Amino acid sequence: MYRVKEAFYTLQGEGAQAGRAAVFCRFSKCNLWTGREKDRASAVCNFCDTDFVGTDGQNGGRFDTPEQLAEHIRKLWPDAPGNPYVVCTGGEPLLQLDEPLIKAFQQAGFEVGVETNGTLPAPAGIDWLCVSPKADAPVVITECDELKLVYPQPLAPPERFEHIHARHYFLSPMAAPSVPEQGDDPVRQSNTRKATDYCLAHPRWRLTLQMHKIIGID
Repeated sequence: MYRVKEAFYTLQGEGAQAGRAAVFCRFSKCNLWTGREKDRASAVCNFCDTDFVGTDGQNGGRFDTPEQLAEHIRKLWPDAPGNPYVVCTGGEPLLQLDEPLIKAFQQAGFEVGVETNGTLPAPAGIDWLCVSPKADAPVVITECDELKLVYPQPLAPPERFEHIHARHYFLSPMAAPSVPEQGDDPVRQSNTRKATDYCLAHPRWRLTLQMHKIIGID
């Protein structure tokens, strides 16, 4: 069974695929935080700003088979020209995403993207793999399309991940978890300056901003 918190059609807001139309399939559960505020202080990833608890979000639910979930996601893609793209995210999607589901998505016409913390092996067949390391959690994925690091993290400096082979290396400024809007967050503004300075000093890395929050979409 697959447990999905929410699924929605939007534009990818960050990284190399920014601006691309996509259906986001947000899986429930994470291995670095329960998602409950009472556990935030003791979590490995204590800065997460995403609700991934349960299956009660927009178009969320429980799906018994890969085909059921793929059909559900396919209905969210518009009947218009374009290459269907699904982004599997979370929580931690690799707690649930498996080869049968990847194949079902692809048979439904989708290119499959994944955003993972990198602590679990990735199943075969993923079309676009984005790894976003968190704190001191061990990263087992060493090759990906995109390495996207929330910055700054005292336990996760960029230098720690330079052995990972990626097509793109991005820094994403850390925000205050309780502030949804880019312009209203002094923490994000300060960290954007820090990330900018790091990218200028280390040009292998590029700055990425959360475009979806800047323009006010999901």
